[in-house]
Amino acid sequence: MAEVTAALVKDLREKTGAGMMDCKKALAETAGDFEAAIDWLRKKGLSAAAKKSGRVASEGLVGVATQGPMGAIIEVNAETDFVARNDQFQKLVEDCATLALAAKGDIEKVKTMAYPGESRTVAEQVTHLVATIGENMQLRRSAALSVGKGVVATYIHTATKPGLGRIGVLVALESTGDEAKLTALGKQIAMHVAAANPQFLDVAGVDAASLEREKAIYRDQAAAAGKPADIVEKMVTGRVRKYYEEVVLTEQKYIMDDKITVTAAIEKAAKEIGAPIKLTGYLRFGLGEGIQKEEKDFAAEVAAAAGVR
Repeated sequence: MAEVTAALVKDLREKTGAGMMDCKKALAETAGDFEAAIDWLRKKGLSAAAKKSGRVASEGLVGVATQGPMGAIIEVNAETDFVARNDQFQKLVEDCATLALAAKGDIEKVKTMAYPGESRTVAEQVTHLVATIGENMQLRRSAALSVGKGVVATYIHTATKPGLGRIGVLVALESTGDEAKLTALGKQIAMHVAAANPQFLDVAGVDAASLEREKAIYRDQAAAAGKPADIVEKMVTGRVRKYYEEVVLTEQKYIMDDKITVTAAIEKAAKEIGAPIKLTGYLRFGLGEGIQKEEKDFAAEVAAAAGVR
């Protein structure tokens, strides 16, 4: 049994948005199991955890690059948002995004590659810039998408400059149709991905464990309402359908026309282009998502600087 500490209660409250006492009770009821406590709160209707994305806490830039039917995306972190406006740092991210194309999104390979115009590897160039700019930096992650015939479209949200920003998206469309029209469609779908943040490409790709977890929550909620077993299963089926509409890209309402799904939008575009279009993949990097940022007590910092204990 994990100890139910004040810090654990605080983390659960920030993760779920539930009240402090509810979080404390949830942890007590689940023997300190954090994930089980989230489910407990959701079953009681006290948490919006499923809709809350990972906590965004670090700074830097996300960069994208494309070449032919291939695209790459990379995240480079720094300590403050000030460095994202630094020309040297921006060039680092741009160069690393281009190198990520050749490395096919392998971040460890990118680190060992020769940095353009310098007699250093990428990792050594990062170390050099840490000393030059005065901030810690990290090449956090990278990935790539490609198609045999078609396009990999990109979109950057809150762009610092072309190809660099806080949210980067790649969308792969396989088709023999007009490249310019495919790219335009791909960018619109990428904008949708940036806004809707789907978790899965299609229904077939939904993680079985995630789906079973959702079903268990729905069954408990329906059973708690006193519904008979046959009604419970019908309610679960309906909730699963709604779950797909929330987290599966192809099932989501298209942000450019919320009367149709993303799948329907692609089918409509295929008729206009005159060739079948297949959405084969997407990637979305949100700057710093999932990284816990250190919280500083400003009053304590001032007191420490003044020598007050």
